[in-house]
Amino acid sequence: MTTFPSRWTLGLHDRSHEEAPGLPVVMLHGLAVSHRYLLPVARALADRHPVVLPDLPGFGRSGKPARAYDVGEHAEVLVAWLAARGLGRVALVGHSFGAEVAARLAVLVPETVAALVLASPTCDPSGRTRRALIGRWLLDTQVEAPWQAPILARDVLDAKPWRVLATVGHSVRNAVEDDLVKLSVRPLVLAGALDPVAPARWRAEVAALTGGTMVTLPQAAHNVLTTSPRRSADAIAAHLRTV
Repeated sequence: MTTFPSRWTLGLHDRSHEEAPGLPVVMLHGLAVSHRYLLPVARALADRHPVVLPDLPGFGRSGKPARAYDVGEHAEVLVAWLAARGLGRVALVGHSFGAEVAARLAVLVPETVAALVLASPTCDPSGRTRRALIGRWLLDTQVEAPWQAPILARDVLDAKPWRVLATVGHSVRNAVEDDLVKLSVRPLVLAGALDPVAPARWRAEVAALTGGTMVTLPQAAHNVLTTSPRRSADAIAAHLRTV
């Protein structure tokens, strides 16, 4: 099995496999989780691209600040981390809340972001309340593969429920479309057909705002990168061949 050793840079933990040639791919996780649930797609992609999976501040094995960071603060930390990590130009893959952070990061340092994948991006205006977003996640649990539960539970315990809830608040207060219209790259908008958290009408709007391309994987839900890793990796690799 492909190994992903850990390292810490500026207080951020990441796991990486950097033996393949090509554009490095940095994957950003969602708001209640960590790098762990992205390992399936990372392993599926690692024979074609270097892959790096950082834990955002407060999540996974990264340092735990006393408060939950908002989208802009996460992006600013990642700007410094990318420079210190020495990765050069990268492709960003952001999932769920990570897509919001990836969009902000791409606006802050367009010279660093050669390509962008917005996977199951949050959060559309019709779902921009805590109640609405949490309700969509509850719907998603009905169509997700149950084997993910222990991974997600461990991630929530690492982050602490208060941080998860506070980050939900940051997500619903973030008007991600303000960043989407400023992007200098045309993203891949990737999602599962069963995803109630990032519904198809919103993904179509994201693609229209950015000039991006939509790819929808059948029989996959919000955690498309976890439950459909090979198909997701193939879609990401195909997109990167166009860069």
